[in-house]
Amino acid sequence: MKKDKDEVYDLWPELAWIEDEELREQTAATWRLALERSVLSPADLHRIPFTLLAGPDMKVSFMAHKRAVVHIARESGEKIREFFGDELPVDMDVLIAGAILADVGKLLEYELDADGHAVQGTYGKYLRHPFSGVSLAEECGVPPEVCHIIAAHASEGNLVKRSTEAYIVHHADFMTFLPFKERLKIDK
Repeated sequence: MKKDKDEVYDLWPELAWIEDEELREQTAATWRLALERSVLSPADLHRIPFTLLAGPDMKVSFMAHKRAVVHIARESGEKIREFFGDELPVDMDVLIAGAILADVGKLLEYELDADGHAVQGTYGKYLRHPFSGVSLAEECGVPPEVCHIIAAHASEGNLVKRSTEAYIVHHADFMTFLPFKERLKIDK
């Protein structure tokens, strides 16, 4: 088990930012479980594109995107606390755990084709990653306020009221996705 734990902590040095030891371990356990059930390895996560929606030329890896989301969410949470204090409280442990776990379900959604390219598998066509991510997290004892972030971070979350932490993760995720997909390109 030590090897698996090291693999997860190697993928996610940001786990150290979660001060609550139990939540940190639940978050790591969710990633361990996802890796156990996935065809993807940690090495795959550093090479496959972070999204299948931005076209075949996407060079940004799953882990580069995911770690950027966690960093942006953390810094945003800190600034919200700094400027708004108790008027808009942010639970930083919940925020960071939710950001780390937001796309954990993609490990079940994605498969590799014969050429080693990531594609959406049959499971992923039926259950997108917010659903499978919540299922994995609940199995590992992750509390509902973090599962809410996983469930609400993508477009599925547009149908529910989001917590402050879920809004932060949602916007951190989309601000690092939509420009790749929809940015205005002007040729000069």
